[in-house]
Amino acid sequence: MHRAVAELVSAQEDTLTLPVVAARAGVHPTTLYRRWGSVAELLADVATSRFSGDVVVPDTGSLRADLERWAASVATDVADPEVLALMRAAIGAGEVGACACRGDREEQLAAMLERERVRSGRAPTVERAVDVLLGPIYFRAVLTDRPGTPEWARGLVTLLLPE
Repeated sequence: MHRAVAELVSAQEDTLTLPVVAARAGVHPTTLYRRWGSVAELLADVATSRFSGDVVVPDTGSLRADLERWAASVATDVADPEVLALMRAAIGAGEVGACACRGDREEQLAAMLERERVRSGRAPTVERAVDVLLGPIYFRAVLTDRPGTPEWARGLVTLLLPE
């Protein structure tokens, strides 16, 4: 099912429905309705499998360096046309709150910030880091024609952690 969804989303099919996905996957639509119930739930599942673990949480010993590497990796990942299409489809299906493309990344940020606190360093809140790093990266990727570059994403860290 996941491959069928990815293929349909990448092909930018206008109408993504469970029967369309079922036909692409070669199964009966009832199978999808029983398992997922809606396109939004199926897209959330596909997003969860796609976004879990793709970006490695760096541990350089420096919060700034960790965040710069992480932000560059996230910007590169979301600029990928297949990833971008999946994110847009999940958002379009109403999965903004449950989209794994956000949740997993917030957990990664939380891990880096907590690690800095354990090292007796000062770290911003996860909410602040999401607002300054993840928000602009996703905004540019999803809502503009010019996704952020890794260099641009690294520059966002300076906004979060002024020198």
